[in-house]
Amino acid sequence: MSPKLSDIILDNLVTATLIMEESLLVRYANPAAEQLFSQSAKRIVDQPLSNLIQHASLDLALLSQPLQSGQSITDSDVTFVVDGKPLMLEVTVSPISWEKELMLLIEMRKIGQQRRLTQELNQHAQQQAAKLLVRGLAHEIKNPLGGLRGAAQLLERTLPDESLTEYTQIIIEQADRLRSLVDRLLGPQKPGKKKPINLHLLIEKVRQLVELDIGKSVVIERDYDPSLPDILMDPDQIEQALLNIVSNAAEILSKQEHGEIRIRTRTVHQANIHGQRCKLAARIEIIDNGPGIPTELQDTLFYPMVSGREGGTGLGLSIAQNLIDQHNGKIDVESWPGRTIFTIYLPI
Repeated sequence: MSPKLSDIILDNLVTATLIMEESLLVRYANPAAEQLFSQSAKRIVDQPLSNLIQHASLDLALLSQPLQSGQSITDSDVTFVVDGKPLMLEVTVSPISWEKELMLLIEMRKIGQQRRLTQELNQHAQQQAAKLLVRGLAHEIKNPLGGLRGAAQLLERTLPDESLTEYTQIIIEQADRLRSLVDRLLGPQKPGKKKPINLHLLIEKVRQLVELDIGKSVVIERDYDPSLPDILMDPDQIEQALLNIVSNAAEILSKQEHGEIRIRTRTVHQANIHGQRCKLAARIEIIDNGPGIPTELQDTLFYPMVSGREGGTGLGLSIAQNLIDQHNGKIDVESWPGRTIFTIYLPI
């Protein structure tokens, strides 16, 4: 018996396609879906969708909605983590009748490289705009703070009763505290003196500092590329950027059992950094097995005053990105429960 035309069409689609029951149990997977999930159709069929992916950026329960509404739904910005790798997808779910049953047809298309690059550039532009706004506001705050502090000092000299200086001291202390916060918001405005540096020596210093701070509650593993050449950089600034990221991860992991951070370096050819092609770059990955960054924070994580930690100032990552930007590099982040990867690219 010759195959049905519908089966031939599904089998030859370049779009990864699944047919599922309302419970999201897979009943059919085409060859493109086999490639997407790196599994044969025999292993995919009769499995719940949740078994095929480690994490999804959307609530999988929403995928069954078309059976109730009778309308297709599309989400053009979905991340599925498959075999430890995040896949950026456009997902469309439609209700269909298949073998006399009402089923769900799910189509998954990988978002193209150009589209990913456009999203990255837009996000970077938004981050830079936010930084400019904060810096402008910080400068406006610094000027009256200086006047306020000076006036409090003059007032203190003319007070008839020394016991009243307690109040002027409060004004001066609070003005100094705000000045310190504003200076941290502004961060370094330009790179310092650059010189060729062995990146691994800097990372070792950061590792030692973090281990002294957290003790043995978190294990830090190293996976270095010995072929990485010296890189022209301001060592203090790059050390600070790395320290901010690694210490953030260590602080979060110290609250859980079996915390682990892996620092991995590699050489990358033809890296794309904010739309510019870089022939050779160093890639530094800081990987932890923590709870992951909340989805709602991932797009604004590098904005000043945004923090995922209770009591955090939200300045560490903003300063780190500023320092890496000044070295014409970039920081990427991918996160889901049980795994977060900060990736730093530095041109060589």
